[in-house]
Amino acid sequence: MAKDKLMVGIDVGTSKISTVIATHKENQINVIGVSTIASKGLRKGQVVDIEEAVANVSLSLEAAERMSGVSVSSAYVSLGGIHISSQNSKGVVAVAEPDKEITEDDTRRVIEASRAISLPSVREILHAIPRHFIVDSQEGIADPIGMTGVRLEVDTHIITGSSTAARNLAKCIEELGVSVDGLVFSGLASSYAVLSDTEKELGVISVDIGGGTTDMCIFIDGSVAYSAVIPVGARNITNDLAIGLRVSLESAEKIKLALSQKQKLPTFPAEHEEKSKKEETSKDDFDFSELNKRTLVEGIIKPRLMELFTLVGLELQKSGLAGQTPAGVVLTGGGAETVGIIEACKQRLSLPVRVASTVGVSGLIDELQSPSSATAIGLLIYGSKEESEERKGMSFIPNFSGLTSKIPLKGIAKRIIDLVKSFLP
Repeated sequence: MAKDKLMVGIDVGTSKISTVIATHKENQINVIGVSTIASKGLRKGQVVDIEEAVANVSLSLEAAERMSGVSVSSAYVSLGGIHISSQNSKGVVAVAEPDKEITEDDTRRVIEASRAISLPSVREILHAIPRHFIVDSQEGIADPIGMTGVRLEVDTHIITGSSTAARNLAKCIEELGVSVDGLVFSGLASSYAVLSDTEKELGVISVDIGGGTTDMCIFIDGSVAYSAVIPVGARNITNDLAIGLRVSLESAEKIKLALSQKQKLPTFPAEHEEKSKKEETSKDDFDFSELNKRTLVEGIIKPRLMELFTLVGLELQKSGLAGQTPAGVVLTGGGAETVGIIEACKQRLSLPVRVASTVGVSGLIDELQSPSSATAIGLLIYGSKEESEERKGMSFIPNFSGLTSKIPLKGIAKRIIDLVKSFLP
Protein backbone atom coordinates (compact mmCIF):
# COMPACT_ATOMS: atom_id res chain seq x y z
CA MET A 1 0.00 0.00 0.00
CA ALA A 2 1.45 3.38 -1.06
CA LYS A 3 2.47 5.67 1.75
CA ASP A 4 1.06 9.20 1.90
CA LYS A 5 3.63 11.77 0.75
CA LEU A 6 3.99 15.05 2.61
CA MET A 7 3.66 18.18 0.49
CA VAL A 8 4.08 21.81 1.58
CA GLY A 9 3.24 25.11 -0.12
CA ILE A 10 4.50 28.47 1.18
CA ASP A 11 2.88 31.54 -0.37
CA VAL A 12 5.20 34.47 0.39
CA GLY A 13 3.21 37.58 -0.51
CA THR A 14 3.34 41.32 0.07
CA SER A 15 0.55 41.38 2.66
CA LYS A 16 0.53 37.83 4.06
CA ILE A 17 2.53 34.61 4.32
CA SER A 18 0.50 31.41 4.08
CA THR A 19 1.78 27.91 4.76
CA VAL A 20 -0.29 24.86 3.82
CA ILE A 21 0.79 21.31 4.71
CA ALA A 22 -0.95 18.37 3.03
CA THR A 23 -0.61 14.68 2.34
CA HIS A 24 -0.61 13.50 -1.27
CA LYS A 25 -1.65 10.04 -2.39
CA GLU A 26 -2.99 8.92 -5.78
CA ASN A 27 -3.76 12.50 -6.91
CA GLN A 28 -5.69 13.18 -3.69
CA ILE A 29 -4.49 16.20 -1.67
CA ASN A 30 -5.59 16.26 1.97
CA VAL A 31 -4.77 19.44 3.93
CA ILE A 32 -3.62 18.78 7.51
CA GLY A 33 -2.08 22.12 8.51
CA VAL A 34 -2.78 25.78 7.66
CA SER A 35 -1.29 29.05 8.88
CA THR A 36 -1.56 32.65 7.68
CA ILE A 37 0.21 35.64 9.22
CA ALA A 38 0.84 39.25 8.21
CA SER A 39 3.86 39.69 5.98
CA LYS A 40 6.88 41.85 6.80
CA GLY A 41 10.16 42.36 4.98
CA LEU A 42 8.56 42.25 1.51
CA ARG A 43 7.49 44.97 -0.89
CA LYS A 44 5.77 44.46 -4.24
CA GLY A 45 6.35 40.70 -3.87
CA GLN A 46 10.13 40.98 -3.39
CA VAL A 47 12.28 40.53 -0.30
CA VAL A 48 13.55 43.89 0.99
CA ASP A 49 14.54 42.81 4.51
CA ILE A 50 15.84 39.24 4.78
CA GLU A 51 15.81 39.09 8.60
CA GLU A 52 12.18 40.21 8.88
CA ALA A 53 11.13 37.93 6.01
CA VAL A 54 12.85 34.90 7.59
CA ALA A 55 11.26 35.62 10.98
CA ASN A 56 7.75 35.83 9.51
CA VAL A 57 8.12 32.77 7.29
CA SER A 58 9.36 30.93 10.39
CA LEU A 59 6.27 31.96 12.41
CA SER A 60 3.91 30.81 9.67
CA LEU A 61 5.80 27.53 9.16
CA GLU A 62 5.91 26.71 12.89
CA ALA A 63 2.18 27.39 13.32
CA ALA A 64 1.33 25.07 10.41
CA GLU A 65 3.69 22.39 11.77
CA ARG A 66 2.00 22.57 15.19
CA MET A 67 -1.42 22.14 13.62
CA SER A 68 -0.36 19.22 11.42
CA GLY A 69 1.95 17.54 13.95
CA VAL A 70 4.67 17.01 11.32
CA SER A 71 8.08 18.57 10.62
CA VAL A 72 8.68 20.21 7.24
CA SER A 73 11.90 19.52 5.33
CA SER A 74 11.03 20.83 1.85
CA ALA A 75 8.41 23.06 0.24
CA TYR A 76 7.16 24.64 -2.98
CA VAL A 77 7.43 28.43 -2.70
CA SER A 78 5.60 31.15 -4.63
CA LEU A 79 7.61 33.87 -6.36
CA GLY A 80 6.07 37.16 -7.48
CA GLY A 81 7.06 40.72 -8.25
CA ILE A 82 7.26 43.11 -11.17
CA HIS A 83 10.52 41.50 -12.32
CA ILE A 84 8.51 38.57 -13.77
CA SER A 85 8.16 38.54 -17.56
CA SER A 86 7.30 35.99 -20.24
CA GLN A 87 7.79 35.09 -23.87
CA ASN A 88 6.94 32.25 -26.22
CA SER A 89 9.70 30.22 -27.84
CA LYS A 90 10.03 27.36 -30.33
CA GLY A 91 12.32 24.34 -30.28
CA VAL A 92 13.08 21.85 -33.07
CA VAL A 93 14.95 18.51 -32.96
CA ALA A 94 15.28 15.45 -35.14
CA VAL A 95 13.72 12.34 -33.63
CA ALA A 96 16.52 10.05 -32.38
CA GLU A 97 15.12 6.91 -34.04
CA PRO A 98 12.75 7.98 -36.83
CA ASP A 99 11.81 4.41 -37.70
CA LYS A 100 10.49 3.92 -34.16
CA GLU A 101 8.28 5.90 -31.75
CA ILE A 102 8.96 9.32 -30.26
CA THR A 103 10.30 8.80 -26.73
CA GLU A 104 10.41 10.80 -23.49
CA ASP A 105 14.03 11.67 -24.26
CA ASP A 106 12.96 13.31 -27.54
CA THR A 107 10.44 15.51 -25.72
CA ARG A 108 13.07 16.49 -23.14
CA ARG A 109 15.53 17.44 -25.89
CA VAL A 110 13.05 19.57 -27.79
CA ILE A 111 11.93 21.41 -24.64
CA GLU A 112 15.58 22.01 -23.76
CA ALA A 113 16.11 23.39 -27.27
CA SER A 114 13.24 25.84 -26.77
CA ARG A 115 14.95 27.14 -23.61
CA ALA A 116 17.91 28.39 -25.67
CA ILE A 117 16.87 32.05 -25.59
CA SER A 118 18.99 35.16 -25.09
CA LEU A 119 18.73 36.40 -21.50
CA PRO A 120 20.73 38.94 -19.46
CA SER A 121 23.00 37.40 -16.84
CA VAL A 122 20.75 38.77 -14.06
CA ARG A 123 17.70 36.79 -15.20
CA GLU A 124 16.77 33.11 -14.87
CA ILE A 125 14.22 30.86 -16.59
CA LEU A 126 11.64 29.89 -13.97
CA HIS A 127 9.26 27.87 -16.14
CA ALA A 128 9.40 26.36 -19.62
CA ILE A 129 5.86 25.06 -20.21
CA PRO A 130 5.03 23.28 -23.50
CA ARG A 131 1.93 24.74 -25.15
CA HIS A 132 1.72 22.14 -27.94
CA PHE A 133 3.95 19.91 -30.06
CA ILE A 134 4.28 19.58 -33.82
CA VAL A 135 5.21 16.23 -35.39
CA ASP A 136 6.17 16.42 -39.08
CA SER A 137 3.97 19.54 -39.61
CA GLN A 138 1.01 18.04 -37.74
CA GLU A 139 0.09 20.75 -35.22
CA GLY A 140 -1.83 20.84 -31.95
CA ILE A 141 -0.41 17.65 -30.39
CA ALA A 142 -0.60 17.64 -26.59
CA ASP A 143 1.62 14.59 -25.99
CA PRO A 144 3.76 13.21 -28.85
CA ILE A 145 5.19 10.23 -26.92
CA GLY A 146 4.42 6.99 -28.79
CA MET A 147 3.83 8.70 -32.14
CA THR A 148 5.96 8.11 -35.22
CA GLY A 149 7.76 10.97 -36.88
CA VAL A 150 11.08 12.41 -38.08
CA ARG A 151 10.90 16.06 -36.97
CA LEU A 152 9.65 17.16 -33.54
CA GLU A 153 8.83 20.79 -32.70
CA VAL A 154 7.45 22.45 -29.58
CA ASP A 155 5.88 25.83 -28.86
CA THR A 156 6.88 26.73 -25.28
CA HIS A 157 5.78 29.45 -22.88
CA ILE A 158 8.82 30.67 -20.94
CA ILE A 159 8.49 32.64 -17.70
CA THR A 160 11.61 34.42 -16.50
CA GLY A 161 12.48 36.33 -13.35
CA SER A 162 15.27 38.18 -11.58
CA SER A 163 18.03 35.86 -10.34
CA THR A 164 18.58 38.14 -7.34
CA ALA A 165 14.92 38.11 -6.28
CA ALA A 166 14.72 34.32 -6.70
CA ARG A 167 17.88 33.66 -4.70
CA ASN A 168 16.95 36.06 -1.90
CA LEU A 169 13.58 34.36 -1.49
CA ALA A 170 15.16 30.90 -1.64
CA LYS A 171 17.72 32.00 0.94
CA CYS A 172 14.91 32.99 3.35
CA ILE A 173 13.50 29.46 3.14
CA GLU A 174 16.91 27.75 3.30
CA GLU A 175 17.77 29.73 6.47
CA LEU A 176 15.02 27.76 8.23
CA GLY A 177 16.50 24.40 7.22
CA VAL A 178 13.81 23.84 4.57
CA SER A 179 14.91 22.95 1.03
CA VAL A 180 13.07 24.47 -1.93
CA ASP A 181 11.38 21.89 -4.17
CA GLY A 182 10.51 24.60 -6.65
CA LEU A 183 10.04 28.35 -7.03
CA VAL A 184 6.70 28.83 -8.76
CA PHE A 185 5.35 32.04 -10.31
CA SER A 186 2.47 32.96 -7.98
CA GLY A 187 0.08 33.83 -10.83
CA LEU A 188 0.65 30.41 -12.41
CA ALA A 189 0.20 28.66 -9.05
CA SER A 190 -3.14 30.35 -8.33
CA SER A 191 -4.44 29.45 -11.80
CA TYR A 192 -3.91 25.76 -10.97
CA ALA A 193 -6.33 26.14 -8.05
CA VAL A 194 -9.12 28.18 -9.65
CA LEU A 195 -9.41 27.40 -13.38
CA SER A 196 -11.32 24.49 -14.87
CA ASP A 197 -10.08 22.49 -17.87
CA THR A 198 -13.03 23.79 -19.90
CA GLU A 199 -12.12 27.41 -19.22
CA LYS A 200 -8.51 26.78 -20.21
CA GLU A 201 -9.60 25.17 -23.48
CA LEU A 202 -12.00 27.99 -24.36
CA GLY A 203 -9.56 30.75 -23.42
CA VAL A 204 -9.56 32.51 -20.05
CA ILE A 205 -7.73 35.25 -18.15
CA SER A 206 -6.67 34.52 -14.57
CA VAL A 207 -6.17 37.73 -12.55
CA ASP A 208 -4.63 37.27 -9.09
CA ILE A 209 -4.95 40.55 -7.16
CA GLY A 210 -2.43 40.51 -4.32
CA GLY A 211 -1.44 43.17 -1.81
CA GLY A 212 1.29 44.87 -3.84
CA THR A 213 0.97 43.44 -7.36
CA THR A 214 -1.55 41.79 -9.68
CA ASP A 215 -0.51 38.61 -11.52
CA MET A 216 -2.09 37.81 -14.86
CA CYS A 217 -2.06 34.58 -16.90
CA ILE A 218 -3.88 34.05 -20.20
CA PHE A 219 -4.76 30.47 -21.18
CA ILE A 220 -5.51 29.55 -24.80
CA ASP A 221 -6.28 26.01 -26.05
CA GLY A 222 -5.63 24.46 -22.65
CA SER A 223 -2.22 25.97 -21.91
CA VAL A 224 -0.75 29.25 -20.69
CA ALA A 225 0.13 31.60 -23.54
CA TYR A 226 0.93 34.89 -21.77
CA SER A 227 1.99 35.96 -18.26
CA ALA A 228 2.54 39.40 -16.75
CA VAL A 229 2.70 41.25 -13.44
CA ILE A 230 1.02 44.63 -12.93
CA PRO A 231 2.48 46.89 -10.18
CA VAL A 232 -0.92 47.73 -8.66
CA GLY A 233 -2.59 45.71 -5.90
CA ALA A 234 -5.19 45.81 -3.14
CA ARG A 235 -2.90 47.84 -0.88
CA ASN A 236 -3.20 50.76 -3.30
CA ILE A 237 -6.93 50.87 -2.54
CA THR A 238 -6.18 50.94 1.20
CA ASN A 239 -3.70 53.79 0.64
CA ASP A 240 -6.32 55.75 -1.33
CA LEU A 241 -8.85 55.36 1.50
CA ALA A 242 -6.27 56.41 4.09
CA ILE A 243 -5.38 59.55 2.13
CA GLY A 244 -8.95 60.41 1.17
CA LEU A 245 -10.35 60.00 4.70
CA ARG A 246 -7.19 61.13 6.53
CA VAL A 247 -7.00 58.02 8.68
CA SER A 248 -4.29 55.44 9.39
CA LEU A 249 -3.65 52.50 7.07
CA GLU A 250 -5.00 50.11 9.73
CA SER A 251 -8.31 52.01 9.91
CA ALA A 252 -8.50 52.26 6.13
CA GLU A 253 -8.05 48.47 5.88
CA LYS A 254 -10.91 47.93 8.38
CA ILE A 255 -13.15 50.24 6.36
CA LYS A 256 -12.30 48.44 3.10
CA LEU A 257 -13.06 45.03 4.65
CA ALA A 258 -16.30 46.30 6.19
CA LEU A 259 -17.44 47.64 2.81
CA SER A 260 -16.45 44.42 1.01
CA GLN A 261 -18.30 42.26 3.55
CA LYS A 262 -21.30 44.64 3.63
CA GLN A 263 -20.92 45.23 7.35
CA LYS A 264 -21.55 48.36 9.39
CA LEU A 265 -18.67 50.81 9.07
CA PRO A 266 -16.49 51.14 12.17
CA THR A 267 -16.75 54.21 14.39
CA PHE A 268 -13.68 56.02 15.75
CA PRO A 269 -14.20 56.70 18.67
CA ALA A 270 -17.43 55.41 20.24
CA GLU A 271 -19.98 58.11 21.15
CA HIS A 272 -19.87 57.39 24.94
CA GLU A 273 -16.16 58.23 25.06
CA GLU A 274 -16.78 61.99 24.82
CA LYS A 275 -14.90 62.91 27.98
CA SER A 276 -11.68 61.15 26.91
CA LYS A 277 -11.99 62.45 23.37
CA LYS A 278 -9.95 65.59 23.98
CA GLU A 279 -7.17 63.63 25.69
CA GLU A 280 -6.89 61.00 22.97
CA THR A 281 -7.36 63.12 19.89
CA SER A 282 -5.82 61.54 16.82
CA LYS A 283 -6.41 61.53 13.08
CA ASP A 284 -8.58 58.42 13.49
CA ASP A 285 -11.06 60.21 15.82
CA PHE A 286 -13.84 60.46 13.28
CA ASP A 287 -17.33 58.97 13.21
CA PHE A 288 -17.55 56.84 10.05
CA SER A 289 -21.12 55.79 10.72
CA GLU A 290 -22.33 58.96 9.00
CA LEU A 291 -20.30 58.38 5.85
CA ASN A 292 -22.14 57.59 2.68
CA LYS A 293 -20.96 54.15 1.54
CA ARG A 294 -21.76 55.01 -2.06
CA THR A 295 -19.38 57.97 -1.84
CA LEU A 296 -16.58 55.74 -0.59
CA VAL A 297 -17.14 53.09 -3.25
CA GLU A 298 -17.81 55.36 -6.24
CA GLY A 299 -15.43 58.16 -5.26
CA ILE A 300 -12.37 56.29 -3.96
CA ILE A 301 -12.45 52.53 -4.54
CA LYS A 302 -13.95 52.32 -8.03
CA PRO A 303 -11.47 54.72 -9.73
CA ARG A 304 -8.55 52.59 -8.49
CA LEU A 305 -10.28 49.39 -9.68
CA MET A 306 -10.90 50.98 -13.07
CA GLU A 307 -7.21 51.88 -13.30
CA LEU A 308 -6.23 48.29 -12.44
CA PHE A 309 -8.48 46.77 -15.11
CA THR A 310 -7.34 49.36 -17.64
CA LEU A 311 -3.80 48.04 -17.08
CA VAL A 312 -5.11 44.45 -17.43
CA GLY A 313 -6.74 45.48 -20.72
CA LEU A 314 -3.48 46.99 -21.96
CA GLU A 315 -1.63 43.75 -21.17
CA LEU A 316 -4.36 41.83 -23.02
CA GLN A 317 -3.85 44.04 -26.08
CA LYS A 318 -0.07 43.66 -25.77
CA SER A 319 -0.40 39.85 -25.74
CA GLY A 320 -2.23 39.87 -29.08
CA LEU A 321 -4.80 37.45 -27.62
CA ALA A 322 -7.72 39.87 -27.27
CA GLY A 323 -10.89 38.23 -28.56
CA GLN A 324 -9.59 34.72 -27.87
CA THR A 325 -10.83 34.47 -24.25
CA PRO A 326 -14.57 33.74 -24.41
CA ALA A 327 -14.51 32.16 -20.92
CA GLY A 328 -13.79 35.65 -19.60
CA VAL A 329 -11.94 36.70 -16.45
CA VAL A 330 -11.47 34.73 -13.23
CA LEU A 331 -10.57 36.97 -10.28
CA THR A 332 -8.63 35.55 -7.35
CA GLY A 333 -6.31 36.73 -4.57
CA GLY A 334 -7.28 38.76 -1.51
CA GLY A 335 -8.13 41.82 -3.61
CA ALA A 336 -10.82 39.86 -5.51
CA GLU A 337 -13.16 40.37 -2.54
CA THR A 338 -13.10 44.16 -2.87
CA VAL A 339 -16.57 45.73 -3.10
CA GLY A 340 -17.67 46.53 -6.68
CA ILE A 341 -14.84 44.62 -8.35
CA ILE A 342 -17.01 42.47 -10.66
CA GLU A 343 -18.88 45.51 -12.00
CA ALA A 344 -15.62 47.43 -12.58
CA CYS A 345 -14.05 44.48 -14.42
CA LYS A 346 -17.11 43.97 -16.65
CA GLN A 347 -17.31 47.68 -17.43
CA ARG A 348 -13.66 47.98 -18.41
CA LEU A 349 -13.00 44.63 -20.17
CA SER A 350 -16.49 43.73 -21.49
CA LEU A 351 -15.97 40.05 -20.63
CA PRO A 352 -17.74 37.53 -18.36
CA VAL A 353 -16.33 37.76 -14.82
CA ARG A 354 -16.41 35.50 -11.77
CA VAL A 355 -14.67 35.52 -8.40
CA ALA A 356 -12.91 32.19 -7.93
CA SER A 357 -13.17 29.71 -5.10
CA THR A 358 -10.37 27.19 -4.62
CA VAL A 359 -10.90 23.58 -5.74
CA GLY A 360 -8.94 20.35 -5.87
CA VAL A 361 -8.20 19.68 -2.18
CA SER A 362 -9.87 18.11 0.85
CA GLY A 363 -9.26 18.15 4.60
CA LEU A 364 -9.03 21.47 6.46
CA ILE A 365 -10.66 23.43 3.65
CA ASP A 366 -12.84 25.74 5.79
CA GLU A 367 -9.88 28.09 6.21
CA LEU A 368 -9.01 27.89 2.51
CA GLN A 369 -12.29 28.83 0.84
CA SER A 370 -11.43 32.50 0.22
CA PRO A 371 -9.72 33.62 -3.01
CA SER A 372 -6.69 34.74 -0.96
CA SER A 373 -5.76 31.06 -0.41
CA ALA A 374 -5.60 30.24 -4.13
CA THR A 375 -1.81 30.54 -4.50
CA ALA A 376 -1.02 28.31 -1.50
CA ILE A 377 -3.46 25.63 -2.75
CA GLY A 378 -2.12 26.02 -6.29
CA LEU A 379 1.41 25.28 -5.06
CA LEU A 380 0.21 21.92 -3.72
CA ILE A 381 -1.61 21.06 -6.97
CA TYR A 382 1.42 22.15 -9.00
CA GLY A 383 3.69 19.97 -6.84
CA SER A 384 1.44 16.93 -7.16
CA LYS A 385 1.30 17.26 -10.96
CA GLU A 386 5.06 17.69 -11.23
CA GLU A 387 5.76 14.64 -9.07
CA SER A 388 3.25 12.58 -11.06
CA GLU A 389 5.06 13.55 -14.27
CA GLU A 390 8.44 12.72 -12.71
CA ARG A 391 7.21 9.25 -11.74
CA LYS A 392 6.25 8.69 -15.36
CA GLY A 393 9.68 9.96 -16.39
CA MET A 394 8.24 12.72 -18.56
CA SER A 395 8.23 15.87 -16.46
CA PHE A 396 7.71 18.86 -18.78
CA ILE A 397 7.91 21.37 -15.94
CA PRO A 398 11.47 21.69 -14.64
CA ASN A 399 12.38 21.65 -10.98
CA PHE A 400 13.76 25.03 -9.99
CA SER A 401 15.68 23.97 -6.92
CA GLY A 402 18.80 24.52 -9.02
CA LEU A 403 18.33 28.21 -8.27
CA THR A 404 19.19 27.47 -4.65
CA SER A 405 22.30 25.47 -5.47
CA LYS A 406 24.27 28.72 -5.68
CA ILE A 407 23.22 29.70 -2.15
CA PRO A 408 25.64 28.93 0.70
CA LEU A 409 24.41 26.18 3.01
CA LYS A 410 22.85 27.76 6.07
CA GLY A 411 20.08 25.36 7.01
CA ILE A 412 20.19 21.93 8.61
CA ALA A 413 23.45 21.01 6.85
CA LYS A 414 25.27 23.97 8.42
CA ARG A 415 23.92 23.11 11.87
CA ILE A 416 25.14 19.52 11.53
CA ILE A 417 28.59 20.65 10.38
CA ASP A 418 28.84 23.11 13.29
CA LEU A 419 27.83 20.36 15.73
CA VAL A 420 30.47 17.98 14.39
CA LYS A 421 33.11 20.71 14.57
CA SER A 422 32.29 21.32 18.25
CA PHE A 423 33.37 17.78 19.09
CA LEU A 424 36.67 18.03 17.22
CA PRO A 425 39.86 18.91 19.16
